Amino acid sequence: MKLTFRWFGEGFDSVTLGQLRQIPGIQGIITTLYDTKPGEEWPADAIAAIKRQVEDAGLKVLGIESVNIHDAIKVGAPERDEYIENYIRTIVKLGAAGIPLICYNFMPVFDWTRSDLAKKRPDGSTVLAYDQNKIDKIDPDTMFKQMKNSAGGFLLPGWEPERMAHIKELFCLYRNVTEETLFENLVYFLDAVMPACDTYDVNMAIHIDDPAWSVFGLPRIVTGKEKLLRLLDAVPNRRNGVTLCTGSLSSDPDNDIPDIIRSLGDRIHFVHMRNTRHIAPGVFEEAAHYAADGSLDMVEIMQALIDVGFEGPIRPDHGRAIWGEVSMPGYGLYDRALGSQYLLGLYDALIRKREQG
Repeated sequence: MKLTFRWFGEGFDSVTLGQLRQIPGIQGIITTLYDTKPGEEWPADAIAAIKRQVEDAGLKVLGIESVNIHDAIKVGAPERDEYIENYIRTIVKLGAAGIPLICYNFMPVFDWTRSDLAKKRPDGSTVLAYDQNKIDKIDPDTMFKQMKNSAGGFLLPGWEPERMAHIKELFCLYRNVTEETLFENLVYFLDAVMPACDTYDVNMAIHIDDPAWSVFGLPRIVTGKEKLLRLLDAVPNRRNGVTLCTGSLSSDPDNDIPDIIRSLGDRIHFVHMRNTRHIAPGVFEEAAHYAADGSLDMVEIMQALIDVGFEGPIRPDHGRAIWGEVSMPGYGLYDRALGSQYLLGLYDALIRKREQG
């Protein structure tokens, strides 16, 4: 297991590489070229620059999150092959630079959705929260404005202003896209990029839909065990794998996360580890990583990862806003750093227990 942190780059992230370097046990960074647009081919010199910046700080780039996928690919538009070729060229450049992992998603229009970016908890911290009753009352046309106004001046991942300015057109674009159509377009994309992944040793790790059900009537196809296994069977190349996000999976309490981990096995290429607290059907809030603070059995989840021999990158996912820190919602330093040490403690204790028989 390789402990990592997500870092958005200078000018976008409130956290510095120097701060991350001081976290005990950290081995690498998961980063991106945050100012690139979906569908663009990434410049080799920009990839080299951010890799060099991370390495100069004493860390390694262990993955990219995300190389965003253009909507033309998701809907199967005539121009999709052009954008797939751009994606393949980006894979080639990342592989040539020794970056072995791409985390991506295939969610229509919205990358992820929350009804509140700063819900106050009894201890005074704030967290990301979701309430389907509130979402049902929101006009999708104004969703971006609401998210932007709550982001504290930070650019939220997956909510690119250039795309959100055309939200009505995007909804029209997906109007006739069913779950089956979206799935077929995902398989088409993966079949096309697998040869480059094989040649350049790059794993594709799809992120779980967040939340794991349809929002605003848009199709969702990466929501639980059966759909994940179907995708892995449809594209059996081992380079086609999963970003196992405990938070996104746990949005649906019917998802048995330890069982999903054991079912996916070595097709898990990357792990996002976080805790959530369920309040009612369709209503949840994010919590501290510590198991008792939420609804997830974090000990059993870590045990399942050990049982399947997971050795890839893992990162503490969304954290609470604590101690007056001003940061991108969910991506402050303090609570994620605390979470990282909890995860390392779980891992060390469970490994020691196994070694002692």
